This record gives sequence, structure tokens and C-alpha cells, in this order.
Amino acid sequence: MCSRRSIRLEEMVWPAVESALERGTRTVIVSVGSIEQHGPHLPLNMDTLDGDELAERIAIALGDALAAPTIRPGCSGHHMEFPGTITVPPETLMDVVESYCRSLDHHGFESIVLVPTHGGNFGPVKTIAPEVAREIEASVIPVADLDEHMELLNEGLSEAGVEYEQDVIHAGAAETAMVLAIENDLVRTEQLERGTEGELSTARLLSEGFKSITENGVLGDPTEATAAAGEMIIQTVVEAYVEHIESERRAVRSSH
Repeated sequence: MCSRRSIRLEEMVWPAVESALERGTRTVIVSVGSIEQHGPHLPLNMDTLDGDELAERIAIALGDALAAPTIRPGCSGHHMEFPGTITVPPETLMDVVESYCRSLDHHGFESIVLVPTHGGNFGPVKTIAPEVAREIEASVIPVADLDEHMELLNEGLSEAGVEYEQDVIHAGAAETAMVLAIENDLVRTEQLERGTEGELSTARLLSEGFKSITENGVLGDPTEATAAAGEMIIQTVVEAYVEHIESERRAVRSSH
């Protein structure tokens, strides 16, 4: 079984990467995160923290994979009214994703798994993945169903005994719980405050920006979060994603 020290690409030396490839480690996980506001209590790199954690845990669970550095920033134009947010156009993000894939393909990875962790990145990842896959040797596996991702976060909360569900998740109970589980010192607990609750218009969030819906940048109630719930959410996502990835890899092998 891989350890964290042996699977984070950015922390490895090149001979170790070469050795891993020679031993049959041919899958690499690429999360696609962001640098954007997450309310007054969570750091701007929440989606990147999440991406790092998921990539690492997925790679360890697969047992024959490495975790690439999480791509950031992402497509966060709808958060730009909040200072600190950094955004790139979808075309730029897709170019970076393509460059990652081409680089990793060049080195001999056979399966490149794309895991967006910020809502604005799911569309660009789904768009570029099949285009890149047609041009390189490696198979490109996007795990990019935003509705499924939200359902898994809610499912993890529920399994941990937190009965708080949201259709649109941002800086509320689920994401706060995840940061509590990953690096609890980064949650400003003295600044936890509720945001907008109830039904939301996703179209309005994207077209008019988050500030048109929520003054503090929060959706839902982060005070419901617990570290135990965050751990359950992460486990739930990892298990579902690993199952999907293994199924896709089997399908690719059988087609060859």
C-alpha cells in the first residue's frame, strides 16, 4: 500500500517517479480546485485543500496511483466581488488541464483521472476531457458530475448524524466539516455565521454573482459542521470515486 510520502508527485524526486512507473504505477489523480472566497470562516484555498486530500486518499485507496499537484486557480468569476478570489477564464483552465494531461502522458501514465472540487470547474473539465483523450495515449477519466458530488457531500453529512441538506453547497455545513477534518486550525470558529438558506437560483448565482444571493459568501449553516462529519464526507466521496475509477480502468483494459 502506498503511503502519503510516496504518492504526492510534487514531493517526490524524479528517480522515484521513474521507479514508480517501472513498478506499474500508471494512474495519476489530478484535482482541479480554486482560490476563492468561502465566507468569513474558511480559507480561500478550501477547494484546493479538498482537492489535495481527495487526490491523495484516492491514490492510496487505488494502491497503484500517484497524486498530482491540484490545479489552481479555477473558474471563479461569480465570487469576484469578494476580495482575494482569483479567477481564470474557462479556456485558460482547459488549456492548463490539457497541458497537465499531455505532460503526464509523455511520462508514461496510462490513466489520468480529473477530479474537480469547485463547482465552476466541472463544466470545463467535462468539455476538455474527451478532446484531450482523443489526442494522447493515456485514457482520461473525468469524475465530473456536479449533482453527484453534491449528493455525496450531503450523504456523508447524513451518515455522520448531521441532518442538514443543501442543493447548492458553498462554505456551509459540508465544506466547513471537511476543513475541520483536513486542517481544523484553518477554520475561524469565532467567525462562523449562517448564510442564505432555502431554495436558490443557480442561474442567478452564476450570472449575477454570489453577492446577489449572500452578503457573507456563505450558503447554509456552517455551525452544523463537525470534524467527524467531515471525515465521513471525505470517506464517502473517496469510496464512490474509487469505484468509478476502477470501473473505468477495467473498461479501458477490456477494450484493448
